Amino acid sequence: MHNFEKLKIWQKTMDVAVEVYEVSTLLPNDEKFNLIHQIKKCAVSIPSNIAEGSRRNYDKEFVQFLGIANGSTFELVTQLILAKRLKLVNEDLIQPIINQLVEVSNMNFSFQKSLKEKININIGKS
Repeated sequence: MHNFEKLKIWQKTMDVAVEVYEVSTLLPNDEKFNLIHQIKKCAVSIPSNIAEGSRRNYDKEFVQFLGIANGSTFELVTQLILAKRLKLVNEDLIQPIINQLVEVSNMNFSFQKSLKEKININIGKS
């Protein structure tokens, strides 16, 4: 088990979630139950899945939750690109968040890879 609060990827995704919540306040009210809801849901899902997976009994389960978090990451990127294309929010506000999400995804893939290698090493010892 891992202490999620000490994981850099969890800390970064929490920072991104805060930024997404702040940007979502700039979206029009008529998007409250559509795009705003979806954006916030994804932003919360990413660190939540990292936290949940970190407290599982086995690293194999953690890898699965990291995969779910990565899916939410790209879902959020898609929604932010949509908000940008619909001109609901300024590109200057959205692009840095998208860049951070790409960085988070790269961190996630690297973390998954290291956990998988650890799993394979432990399987070899059996």
